[in-house]
Parts: sequence; structure tokens; C-alpha cells
Amino acid sequence: MTQTFRRIGLGIGAAALALVMAGTSYQNLSAQGPDGGGRGGRPGWGGPGGPGRGGPGAFGPMMLERLNLTTDQRDRVRQITESHRDEQKAIGDREMTARGALNDAITGTFDEGAIRSQAANLAAVDADQAVLQARIYGEVFQILTSEQQQQLKQLQADMKARATQMRQQHGDRSGGQKH
Repeated sequence: MTQTFRRIGLGIGAAALALVMAGTSYQNLSAQGPDGGGRGGRPGWGGPGGPGRGGPGAFGPMMLERLNLTTDQRDRVRQITESHRDEQKAIGDREMTARGALNDAITGTFDEGAIRSQAANLAAVDADQAVLQARIYGEVFQILTSEQQQQLKQLQADMKARATQMRQQHGDRSGGQKH
């Protein structure tokens, strides 16, 4: 692998890290209530699993930033996410419990049936989370203009292409490096 490709790979990795860090900052700002105080519960969008989960579906805060939302649209996004806060918290609590139970089954005396049962419980929670994310995504998508909707679709396609490229580059590195 040439130095140029290494630099590109490092640049993409740094950019991805910057996106995660910026997204976390945006989520923490979004977590503040109208009086500027925290809303309690988990940081970010209030959903389980950290950035990208429990937020307004597959948008992510960075994508919303790039859509140049109006003040009214931003307020509406906040209202939508707030309206699902209790559901997000409940799913987050269920996820923590299910992950703990699965971990206990994995690290306890080997019992394949118990492990499979706990893994299935966690999968059910993940499915509920996916449904909630899709519901929020749909509600937020509806408040976008047609131009913003098209821009969002392009941003999502670009992100998917970058992720594919990164996976391919990672696969190239693990398959033996060529100089």
C-alpha cells in the first residue's frame, strides 16, 4: 500500500471520528430543555446505544445540520424527538437489562439454551428500537421540503458509499499489504 493510500485512509478515519465527536456535541446541545437545562435521562437523543441510535431515525445530527433547517423545522424536530422520549427511555432500559442478562448467560456456566434465549430477547429489543427509529425518521422526513428530502437522500447515499469504500480498504489491508 502506498503512502498516499495510507494518508487517505487516515484522513477518512479522522473525518469519521470528527463526525462522531461533533454529533455527540450536537446531541448534548439538543438534550437541553427550553430553559437550557438538561432534560434528565440519557445524553443525546435519549435513545439507547449512543450516537446514531434513538435519534431521529437514520438522519443523525450532522445530516440535519447540513439540511439548513429553518427555526420552525428545528423546533418541530425537537418536538418530535421529545414526543418519543418516554418510548426511547423505556427501550433503553429494556436494552440495558437484556444486554446484562445476555452477558450473565455468556459468562456463567455454559448453557446454550439460556444464551440463545437471552440473545433472542435482546434481538426483540433491537427490533423495537428499529421500529421506533423508523417512526421518528418518517415524522421528521415529513417536515422537510422536497429539496431537503432529495438532499438528505443524496447525503445518505454518499455516506453509504464512503462506508463501503472504507470496508473495502480495510479488507485490502487485512488481506496482506503490498508496497
